[in-house]
Amino acid sequence: MWRVWLLCFCLSAAASAQIRSIAPAPDRRPGEGEGPFERLILRGAILIDGTGAPPIGPVDIVIEGNRIKEIVRVGYPGVPIDPQRRPGGATRELDVSGMYVLPGFVDTHAHIGGVEQGTPAEYVFKLWMAHGITTIRDPGSGNGLDWVLEHKRRSAENRIVAPRIYAYVRFGQGARQPITTPEQARAWVREVAKRGADGLKLGALPPDIMAATIDEARKLGLGTAAHLDQMGVARMNALDAARLGLTTLEHWYGLPEALFEDRTVQDFPVDYNYQNEQHRFGQAGRLWKQAAPPGSPKWNAVMEEFLRLGFIFSPTLTIYEASRDLMREMRAEWHDRYTLPSLWRFFQPSRTAHGSYWFYWTTHDEIEWKRNYQIWFRWLNEYKNRGGRVVTGSDSGFIFKLYGFGYVRELELLQEAGFHPLEVIRAATMHGAEALGNPDIGIVAPGKLADLVVVAENPLENFKVLYGTGWLRLDENGQVTRTRGILYTIKDGIIYDAKRLLEDVARMVEEARRQEAAGSKTGS
Repeated sequence: MWRVWLLCFCLSAAASAQIRSIAPAPDRRPGEGEGPFERLILRGAILIDGTGAPPIGPVDIVIEGNRIKEIVRVGYPGVPIDPQRRPGGATRELDVSGMYVLPGFVDTHAHIGGVEQGTPAEYVFKLWMAHGITTIRDPGSGNGLDWVLEHKRRSAENRIVAPRIYAYVRFGQGARQPITTPEQARAWVREVAKRGADGLKLGALPPDIMAATIDEARKLGLGTAAHLDQMGVARMNALDAARLGLTTLEHWYGLPEALFEDRTVQDFPVDYNYQNEQHRFGQAGRLWKQAAPPGSPKWNAVMEEFLRLGFIFSPTLTIYEASRDLMREMRAEWHDRYTLPSLWRFFQPSRTAHGSYWFYWTTHDEIEWKRNYQIWFRWLNEYKNRGGRVVTGSDSGFIFKLYGFGYVRELELLQEAGFHPLEVIRAATMHGAEALGNPDIGIVAPGKLADLVVVAENPLENFKVLYGTGWLRLDENGQVTRTRGILYTIKDGIIYDAKRLLEDVARMVEEARRQEAAGSKTGS
């Protein structure tokens, strides 16, 4: 069971053989996606280009094949558009008058389901695509590197309904023996690079093995991201790893430790046991207050060094939100229609399931996490303001976070941290693309790949309109209704109906419930 590998830095051949993969995604069916077209024109859009620039419109966006050909300003708000100003020759037109068009979103921490969650690839992919996520980084390739690489290829060929995939492999996966020396680490890196991995997911590695792994990855052009968990952070905090060349920190473990002034290890209670996840997550909520305070000389010195190194933070704020408000996450309205029964069971309190640590979660635990977030927010916002890059990742599939929906919540949390909505969009698009080293995506501009999101309402005014369930509002008659939200996700110039994707997911959930009900009756 691949989640157990979070706890160790190496894999034996026996552990590697235990990889179980979820059901693969089926080929695209007739009617799933329309295009690409010789010349597709989106008419009358209000464009948010992903660079941080303000919206502009109306514009016509011309797409030829899978790339943006040109963006033409065709008029002014509130003034009828002169047809003579508009580009012609369309083989397909999409009227998006008054709607908002953004770059496709990048999720830098996106696990493609799991056997224990019972989440087939089609379910996960369609939830992502319905929420405008056109590129993901799978941090760990938990279904097996070959499985992920096969889906990466099929996605690149648009044979399946799925985002672009970057395969980061967990350290030691596939090794024929435990990796205990730097030389073995380098050999393993060369092997996974040869197999086609895009990068490495690192954990609590001994310093000499971490140094060799990162160095070899850099030589071979592989990206590196790390979850510096408590089992190794006393020997390797986030700044130590960044000095070695680590490019991205997942979550925030290792960062408060880099800011310690009056201690060298976290203030663990004497009965603490990392294998007890209530201990692990409960004490994590008390960690930031042990670090040097915001604005202190230590705080500034550490931040300046991260900035000089060009380091990237993928905070995944969303995945820990149940820690500060468990009831909110348990009762999120989308669970009723879009959460598979197997995934719902996985979320429940369990001594063995990762992230299911709700044995006795207290008011005090939630308050500590709320305070934790305030300092964490301060770091991220200040880092961004001083020129650093913060990107968006969701880590959904755990802790009551549903794929797609959890990503939108990450955007809201960055705004809560102090980001302007345009800065949030930039983190989710341009900066995410930069973190993956792909200059062809992340912004809407001529020459870029046609990965776009079409939203009926203004997401800068309210990110909640991006949720697949829409959001409540009053219509012109004073009646309560729902916003329409994302209408289309375009990847490689192929138009996907976001609402149809969600209907497909709802049918999967309903069918799973019917099958379980039938099985229950048969067994009674």
